[in-house]
Amino acid sequence: MKWKTAGPSEYLAITGWGIPDIKLAKKEWIFPGQKCTKFDVSPVNYTFEVQAMSAEKLPFILPAVFTIGPRVTDMDSLLLYAKLISPHDKLSNHVKELVQGVIEGETRVLAASMTMEEIFKGTKEFKKEVFGEVQLELDQFGLLIYNANVKQLVDVPGHEYFSYLGQKTQMEAANQAKIDVAEAKKKGEIGAKEREGQTSQNAAKINAETKMIMTQRQGEAQKEEIRVKTEVELFKNRKEAELAEYKADLATKNAGWSQASQLAEVESTKAVTLREVELQTEVEKKKVLTETEKLRGQLLSKAAVDYETKVQEANWELYKKQQAAEATLYEKQKAAEAEKASADAKFYACQQASNSALYAKKKEAEGITALAQAEGFYLNTLLKQLGGNYTALRDYMMINKDMYQEIARINAQAVNGLQPKITVSSNGKGGEDVANGAMKDVAGVYSMLPPLLKTVYEQTGMLPPTWLGTLSDVTP
Repeated sequence: MKWKTAGPSEYLAITGWGIPDIKLAKKEWIFPGQKCTKFDVSPVNYTFEVQAMSAEKLPFILPAVFTIGPRVTDMDSLLLYAKLISPHDKLSNHVKELVQGVIEGETRVLAASMTMEEIFKGTKEFKKEVFGEVQLELDQFGLLIYNANVKQLVDVPGHEYFSYLGQKTQMEAANQAKIDVAEAKKKGEIGAKEREGQTSQNAAKINAETKMIMTQRQGEAQKEEIRVKTEVELFKNRKEAELAEYKADLATKNAGWSQASQLAEVESTKAVTLREVELQTEVEKKKVLTETEKLRGQLLSKAAVDYETKVQEANWELYKKQQAAEATLYEKQKAAEAEKASADAKFYACQQASNSALYAKKKEAEGITALAQAEGFYLNTLLKQLGGNYTALRDYMMINKDMYQEIARINAQAVNGLQPKITVSSNGKGGEDVANGAMKDVAGVYSMLPPLLKTVYEQTGMLPPTWLGTLSDVTP
């Protein structure tokens, strides 16, 4: 496993194990069974001289420089480039011929539909059309035209269309220059005369306009003087009106100030009277508070003395109760200690008795263990003497332990008091024939059912189901 990293203008194309088609990445781990190829995505300049023919069958050469590279902003186009173009060197003849073939084909097709004049005059539109058609073809390879520059059209050797066109233009320019010189000379002479006449006309016109302007200026000056005088009079009248207004306002304010001063004197007199009443009220309140505090002090002193007396009495009662409680607590503590000592003695006695019993049980268990070990040794020895016969050993142990006698006694007690009843049943004369027949076993089973059902009834009181049969001498 290897770690691969691509440069700023490079990509990694990874194929192989775990990748269905192709994977593009800037950095990736390469596992065994995978192949990694690094390719450059920087654009390349391609210079071409495309030979084409216009609609008038005039051949020409179109020099062009294209900057072409993969479309790195589109991952699908980049995959196409990685599959189709990256295996080849982008500067190789294979890639150059591929791009040149696309450009020449689209350029020739477009030039064949346009006249030479349209191509020459509409170079910008022609270039745009060529780029659009070429780009459509390059999309299937994942390529993008980053820049394109089309130079001036060039004649094909043997077809000097542009040369003749240049000569024609030069001759037309020379003849036009001669015409322009004569026209300029003509215009110069005519213009000189026109200038002289225009100068005289302009001088007379200027004089007349100067007089008119002077007259207008005088009239405007008189008008302005009248306007200024009028404005001065208006300003004086306005100021006099404002002065009268100010005087009236001042008189009004003086009257108001006089009224306000009289009101202030009255209010101050009333305020003094009210303040005297308030101060007298405060004095009375202070007297009342003083008497109240004095009385409160007397009552508090008496209450304090009573409180101290009652506190002392309560403390004495509390002290006597505490002493009595402590005496009672002491007695109970001593009684509890005595009970604890008695309980400890009983616990010790019980513990000793338990230890003794435990010791006895332990010794008993040890004796049983020793007895069991002895019996096990005895049985192993006896089994060896009997040759490993477990059946003989079992019979010997049952005889030795009187097991057969005990079994006989238990069986005798089990059947003691039973009154067995034996019933013999026969199904008639045909019984022997049936018994000798093929259904002998089935007939024997059926011959057992009546006495069996009757015995069950006599012992348990249960009757057979009706579908099985009924007992003739029994009424349900």
